[in-house]
Amino acid sequence: MEKDKALEILEKALTYSKADQAELLFMGEDFSLTRFAENVISQNMIRADHTLMARVVLGKKVGVAVTNSIRDEDVKKVIKDAEEIAKYQQVDSEFASLPTSPPAPEVKGFFPKTSEYSPSQRAKGVQAAVRRCDSQNSSGTGAFQTETDITCVVNSLGTRQYFKETKAHFSLTASAGDTVSGWAQGYDRDVNNIDIENIAQRAVFKAILSSNPIELPPGKYTVILEEAAVASLLLFLGFLGFGAKTFIQGRSFMAGKIGEKITGDNITVVEDPYHPMMNAMPFDYEGVVKKKVPLIENGVAKGVVYNSYYANKAGVESSGHALPPNNTFGPYPKNMVMSPGNSNLDEMISSTEKGILITHFWYINYMNPMKTMVTGTTRDGTFLIEDGKIKSAVKNMRIGQSILEAFSNVEIMSQERKLCPQYGVVMYVPAMKIKDFTFIGG
Repeated sequence: MEKDKALEILEKALTYSKADQAELLFMGEDFSLTRFAENVISQNMIRADHTLMARVVLGKKVGVAVTNSIRDEDVKKVIKDAEEIAKYQQVDSEFASLPTSPPAPEVKGFFPKTSEYSPSQRAKGVQAAVRRCDSQNSSGTGAFQTETDITCVVNSLGTRQYFKETKAHFSLTASAGDTVSGWAQGYDRDVNNIDIENIAQRAVFKAILSSNPIELPPGKYTVILEEAAVASLLLFLGFLGFGAKTFIQGRSFMAGKIGEKITGDNITVVEDPYHPMMNAMPFDYEGVVKKKVPLIENGVAKGVVYNSYYANKAGVESSGHALPPNNTFGPYPKNMVMSPGNSNLDEMISSTEKGILITHFWYINYMNPMKTMVTGTTRDGTFLIEDGKIKSAVKNMRIGQSILEAFSNVEIMSQERKLCPQYGVVMYVPAMKIKDFTFIGG
């Protein structure tokens, strides 16, 4: 749905509300997916849907209702439902108002080639990947997805925002046996920037290299984390402490630490939706223009991200990081950029007397949020390095590691960075070499 039509629907919907304030969030999605397994396409699907969320304010009471219909009678009903819900809510004395915001800056997040990418084009991409797998007696499993999304926000205080964007993501797991696998991925707003041949080559190479893995005992090791593994750790920092809700409630590792050293000097992380590799939506789900927010600067804790509610509680301005109004998690960063180093993966390996190379992690979960302790396992390519060379594959190992401690022990980072999408967050990160990384089992 284009801008004029979306705004027309929401402007009309605002007239149906009898509340003190009203906000309407419209999200439209055209999502296309090609899945493949054992070198054969197993699923082709297209999903076209939209969601309309109404948030209304009656005094200090707030109600939210949701529908996926934009028929006039259903729009009236969702607003009425939100108003009924608001009547039965507890008074929230800390709620100030819906936010107002100027128009967001122009950002090029939409690429027609991605939006128009056809099932046959995705199939050709899959074909190129599985040919590489087949030529090396490997079995390819993965997904190729493209999507076009629109987001439109209006409220009764004059906020009006619209954004149209595209995304493309290709992931491949190459298997050369029941316990031998390699993995690689590519992500970009422009599907033409995804190099499927290179992704397939990396995944297959790791699968072949993963044969006859050895078992290592638990303990502390030097590790080299590829970009996706770094992104998993950074993602959990975002969830654990870079949002204002846990920060204000004192449940964040950032609480009481602003201005203090929390990682090594070589770690700088910025929430930057305007970075040219991001081209992200320039406003949040309540229509507030996003700000670039330093989170960690040269190892020093600098700040967190806010929505309007927690900004009011803290007496600051919103940074434009509200999630949709039916969430309870609070704001968190969605476009984190980590500063690079001046090395590369080959140099990291050659400089390592003994260590472990990790492709990515699987099923990371919290152990101690305040200490940023997490656990999870290595997956799809874990290798022993000795005397500057990859010596053998290693059976997957379980980590028990403080993320802040790991980021305090970073010795080298790559100059090259990659985009890594995980759980709705996109990160632009380097690979890194870390000393004294803790493994607690297999």
